[in-house]
Amino acid sequence: MNLEAELLVAHRLADAAREEIRPLFRAAFESERKGDASPVTEADRAAEESMRRILKAEYPQDGVIGEEFGSEQGRSGRQWVLDPIDGTISFMAGRPIFGTLIALMQDGWPVLGIIDQPIAGERWVGRIGGPTTLNERPVRTRTCKSLEEAVLATSSPHYFTSDQAEPYMALAQKVGGNERQGMIVYGGDCYNYGLLAGGHLDIVCEAGLSVYDYAALVPVVEGAGGTVSDWQGNPLDAESDGTIIALGDPARLEDVLEAMG
Repeated sequence: MNLEAELLVAHRLADAAREEIRPLFRAAFESERKGDASPVTEADRAAEESMRRILKAEYPQDGVIGEEFGSEQGRSGRQWVLDPIDGTISFMAGRPIFGTLIALMQDGWPVLGIIDQPIAGERWVGRIGGPTTLNERPVRTRTCKSLEEAVLATSSPHYFTSDQAEPYMALAQKVGGNERQGMIVYGGDCYNYGLLAGGHLDIVCEAGLSVYDYAALVPVVEGAGGTVSDWQGNPLDAESDGTIIALGDPARLEDVLEAMG
C-alpha cells in the first residue's frame, strides 16, 4: 500500500495542529466541559478545525472522524481520524505529555498513524508495511522476557470502571513482582505509546477509549515491532470496544491475557 501522498498530508495536519496548540500552552485560554464532563479548550477546537480544512481541500472524498466536531461521511472507504489534543487535562496543567493523534483508516482498519507532541517537537509516524520513526529516525520496541521484568503504563486507574479495575489490578500485581514495586507509570495518554514504540515501556493497558484515541496508535506500535489488541487479544478496528493492550514484545500477549483472567 503506497501512502506517500497521504503521509505528506498527515505531516501537514500535524504541523497545522502545532501552530494552533503551541501559542496557548501554559498561556491563557478558554475552556469548558463537554456533555460527558470531559474538558475541551480553544486549542482543541482550533487544532481540529485547522486539520479539517486541509482534509476538505486535499481529500474531500474521504470521511473524517474527530473528537471535537464529530463524523463526516465520505465515499472512498477511507476515514481520517483526528484527536487534536489527546490528554487535554495534561495540556491544561502545563504538562507536555499530551499529543495530537492523526490516523488514516481503510475500511475501518488503521493503516497510518501519527503521534505528535508539539511542545517537545517529537513526532512518531507509523504506516502499514513500513518502520515506525521518531523525527524521521527508525525506532524499535524492546524485548521483555517476563511480566516480572516489565514496565507497565496507564493514563489513570480512575478511568477504569469497577468491572475493568479488577483485571487491570491483576495485571499490575504481576508486573514487577512483589519484590519490585514501582514498575508502573501513571499519566501520559498517547505519549506512553510513543515511549513503548521507542523501547522505554513494555505494556500500556487502558480502557474506555474511542476510535480517535486509539486508531493512530496501532500503526505506530506495530511498525516498531510491537502489537496492539483489545483485552480479548483481538486486533483493533473502528468497531473495537475501547479496551487496549499495547505490548513492545508480542511474545508477552498470552501472559498478559492470562494475568487479566
